[in-house]
Amino acid sequence: MGSLFNLLASLDKTTICLIIIGITLAIGLVYTLIVSIKLKASRSFFITSIITPMIVSSVISMVSIFLDDTATGAVRIATIAVALGLIRFRSAPGRAEELLLLFGGVSFGLIAGLGYVVIALILAVVISGLFVLLTSINVFKFKSIGEEKLLKITIPEDLDYNEAFDSILKTYLKSYELVEIKTTGMGSLFRLSYKVELLVKDSEKPLIDELRIKNSNLEISLLPYVEGNKVL
Repeated sequence: MGSLFNLLASLDKTTICLIIIGITLAIGLVYTLIVSIKLKASRSFFITSIITPMIVSSVISMVSIFLDDTATGAVRIATIAVALGLIRFRSAPGRAEELLLLFGGVSFGLIAGLGYVVIALILAVVISGLFVLLTSINVFKFKSIGEEKLLKITIPEDLDYNEAFDSILKTYLKSYELVEIKTTGMGSLFRLSYKVELLVKDSEKPLIDELRIKNSNLEISLLPYVEGNKVL
């Protein structure tokens, strides 16, 4: 199957670019809805997954039509690589939404720099509008995404932790998994880290209250769970 630039050669290239951006947005939406059936992640991640392909396609297509028709394939590839290199920036770690908006800003700034200021304006309005819409309607609410938390319990060294908390955890949690055991307090205490999912929303306080009785009122914390970074 040929490129849309060839299949729709009778149309203006800028119009073709807008068509490509719209199709990419639709593909990104369908792709994200499908993978969200099984993948557990934050709403921010899925919003980013929807909008990012559209941003990338806009940059690539605009760079492509900016080049002369006589440009060789190698020149096109090199130019697109440079364009993507400008977008690949380093920043302090942030939420997926923040990185998405920074990425979008760099993208339509690059497009404007190529001289396509109208396209840059349209892209900026579309990105900001989609972001406001998707964050307002909470489109992924029905999927119960991002409910996993990190439960950290500090216990005395003489407490047998293997089954000490099972009855409490089974009462309040849909699932739980011990992911780390660590000594603290110069070896006089243990800190247990569990990946957990609450059975009922807003049940954190009764869960913590019962755990405090078992762990002699030592420190307990309940945090968002981040894969690959269990100790926050």
